[in-house]
Amino acid sequence: MQQSNAYIITFSVILTVVLGLLLSGTSEVLKPIQKKAEELDTKKQILGAVLPAEEIAEMKPEEVNEFYASRISSKVVNIQGEEVEEQDGVAVSAETVDVGKNYKRAPEDRLYPVFIFLDEGNEETALAYILPVYGSGLWDSIWGYVALKTDMDTIEGVTLSHAGETPGLGARITTTEVQQRYKDKSIYNEEGELVSVNMQKGEGKDYSNDPHKIDGMSGATITGDGVNNMLKNYLQHYQSYMEKIKEGGSKVAMN
Repeated sequence: MQQSNAYIITFSVILTVVLGLLLSGTSEVLKPIQKKAEELDTKKQILGAVLPAEEIAEMKPEEVNEFYASRISSKVVNIQGEEVEEQDGVAVSAETVDVGKNYKRAPEDRLYPVFIFLDEGNEETALAYILPVYGSGLWDSIWGYVALKTDMDTIEGVTLSHAGETPGLGARITTTEVQQRYKDKSIYNEEGELVSVNMQKGEGKDYSNDPHKIDGMSGATITGDGVNNMLKNYLQHYQSYMEKIKEGGSKVAMN
């Protein structure tokens, strides 16, 4: 039987409203689960700067959370290297700072999280300082974490991620092969200038004797340049804090 236009329109409106409510309800139910998954992924990225990728891959979610809670301390600083506990009257913590949103602010207005990798069984001694970095690749945002040894010069390790780099080319920044190239490189030159570590154009050259250069990614020059700019810019923003750490040594209580 043919239905009237009014019936069809009414039915469509009701169906749309019902489906909208169902989708909204599903989203609200899944939101806590999604948040926990995002938090877990962030913890893995932070720990990935100081632990072997295969070790993290073998950890169960509860093991990641337990390890993070026992071995990572955190704080937030400003560009002057001063610790920040609140912004605009709201308490802040390293775990809740959205580095991507902060990237849209002027460098002097940003919050800079610091994650401290602690010696096992000794919460007063730091083994490395893990600093978030953020920038732009070829197509979209890139970000990561740089772990510096307590000399605040030698790279312990890095993790790098991206939103939309080309598979097989720029997207290779997420691979262990590329990230391992940064290990034990230096961010300061002999004159004490912060020069960072630069990924070179092309691939296949040996830079093992150069403390400030690593081999590049063939066909991904723009992504490589983005990583270079990201590292140098953010390390400069953390420079005042790094100088304070150099003065205080590896004792967390002295920082």
